[in-house]
Amino acid sequence: MGLKKINKKKLQTKLLHKYRLVVLNEDTFEERFAVKLTRLNVFSLSSLAAIILIILTTLLIVLTPLREYIPGYSSAALQKQALNLSYKTDSLIKAINMNDLYIKSIKSALSGEVSSVVINKDSIFKAAQADTDVFELIPSAADSILREKVSREDKYNLFKTAISSKDFVFFPPVNGPLSAGFDSKVKHYAVDIVTPINTPVKSTSDGRVIFTSWTSEAGYVIIIDHGDELISVYKHNSSLTKSQGEIVKSREVIAISGGSGELSTGPHLHFELWSNGVPLNPANFMDF
Repeated sequence: MGLKKINKKKLQTKLLHKYRLVVLNEDTFEERFAVKLTRLNVFSLSSLAAIILIILTTLLIVLTPLREYIPGYSSAALQKQALNLSYKTDSLIKAINMNDLYIKSIKSALSGEVSSVVINKDSIFKAAQADTDVFELIPSAADSILREKVSREDKYNLFKTAISSKDFVFFPPVNGPLSAGFDSKVKHYAVDIVTPINTPVKSTSDGRVIFTSWTSEAGYVIIIDHGDELISVYKHNSSLTKSQGEIVKSREVIAISGGSGELSTGPHLHFELWSNGVPLNPANFMDF
């Protein structure tokens, strides 16, 4: 016990023993500055200075752009840019998926094939099946009066039909008798309109040309997008007057009729209407 007390006393004496720090002029030995210190004071001041230095360094890193040079840290601008890129990537993925579905619907229109699952959509299926050749419909008196009035006022027998949230105005691309009507049972999703060769084929409504090409089966084909997932298809033309990407107005000439293609049985226009990838009977919306 006595030895421990002696050692403790010696340590306390060393810590509290006073020293004098003197700054002298080297030439004149004049005392310029002097301060009394103990080992405990030096240790306390050194610790306090180290703590202050650590705090200042931390604040300098956190509050200034210097933190970007430390591994593991990223700037606010980089984080914002990464977030924007993430949003754009998500939007691009959605746009690509929508374009894939749209391209599939156009392929279906070109090949004349559509799955039974798609045809069974409630709203469009009823419109596609509303064929007057199949059902024997008796028009009401008001309907007969309206038809007669429209027939007198418009030689094109114009009809307005709300297919979606937008009202479309359809005009027949050509006038003439039908050699074949719409028949989903035999996968004939169109009407064949008999018309002389070199008859101008007109756009059924305003839209944008999304496809023009020659196919061995359908000859010269042109497809127009009218918005709201509605497209019209014109096949067996002898030539086309519009190119892909052009904007067309209603009743504007887009092709010249003919009988091109292996599947053609003579001079006629093969005309289709598609909504959301589902075929519609054009005879339900216009008179030819």
